Amino acid sequence: MSQGICTLSVDSLSQLFYQELKTATDAPDSGCRPLAQRLATEVQRICSQSDRIQASGDVEAWAKSLGKHRLDQCLKYYNLGSRQGRVELHSTLSAIVYRYITPPQVQTSYQARLALIEDFLQGFYVEALNAFRRENELNERFQPRTLLELAEYMAFSERYGKRRIPLSGRRSQQLIILRAQTFSRQQPPEMAVDIEQAVDYGGESDDVRPAASHQRVREEMVAQADPLPESSLRGRVVEELLAYLKERNQDECADYFTLRLLDLPTQEIEALLGLTPRQRDYLQQRFKYHLLRFALSHHWELVHEWLEAGLETNLGLTVQEWQQLQATLSPKQNKLLTLKQQGVSDSEAAKILAMTPTQFQKQWSKLLEQAWDIRNV
Repeated sequence: MSQGICTLSVDSLSQLFYQELKTATDAPDSGCRPLAQRLATEVQRICSQSDRIQASGDVEAWAKSLGKHRLDQCLKYYNLGSRQGRVELHSTLSAIVYRYITPPQVQTSYQARLALIEDFLQGFYVEALNAFRRENELNERFQPRTLLELAEYMAFSERYGKRRIPLSGRRSQQLIILRAQTFSRQQPPEMAVDIEQAVDYGGESDDVRPAASHQRVREEMVAQADPLPESSLRGRVVEELLAYLKERNQDECADYFTLRLLDLPTQEIEALLGLTPRQRDYLQQRFKYHLLRFALSHHWELVHEWLEAGLETNLGLTVQEWQQLQATLSPKQNKLLTLKQQGVSDSEAAKILAMTPTQFQKQWSKLLEQAWDIRNV
């Protein structure tokens, strides 16, 4: 194959994608063919505009790979169905933006942040739909009506939000994060009071304050501003934990964690995840197990820094608790703790204690767990 040329035409790609859609779905031809054509057109456009793909020498392989990736995303939402697909998309995007949706210089409750995230994402879905229409040259009144169309739109919305936007200094950022940062800075400081009221009022029929408060929240989100700083220790913990769960194929735990971050009530979490109370309790226990493993072994320094419970602060223990911990440690554990406090590397400390690296990590995790138990009595 000659460099920079894709021997597969749009029609050939479209036919390829159409056959896969017919095999994987129950959708009629009237739905499969237009979707396959849109995918093929998009893939050809990307391949023709990308210098990297053009220089790869295998444009056809790129075209098939890009098309398969988009097709798999679409089929994922199709197989989830309308309701669960929406939950998946909302959960994915909420997990990306939740730490950026905070009024400047204001500490808001989780419930207040949830209200802001809901407002933000509703606007983002509209933007994504407009972009979907524009990029696929669809009528401005087009609305996804079939399950396949909805799945295509949801897959597009996820990709659209995750697009990398180039910034100065050779940096880039996901589009949805840039939108969330701007959205968050659009709110005047005094608006935090309105948000809290909108969340906290019981909504009695003779009290007009909640409706007025919600209305003001939405009306005042208008001005452009500079983005917020992206660094956040809490955000790093969340991102690392989500990555840890996904690496271990614990997607249900990741979804549960995301909904917990939004401070949703238990019954709503059960409804969103389609779980019975017993199933939710089992999932919660499974999540706690992985959370403990994450916090006490894989990323203990990051978690303890976030909790202000590092070695420099005696693992967050009071003087009395610290003495209690030391009294429960074996001589080898006490020596291990001393080496850690002295800044000796794990590999060197393991040699001094005549332990293998695995034995050393197990002993350190056990020590951290003992401190955790004392701290959380």
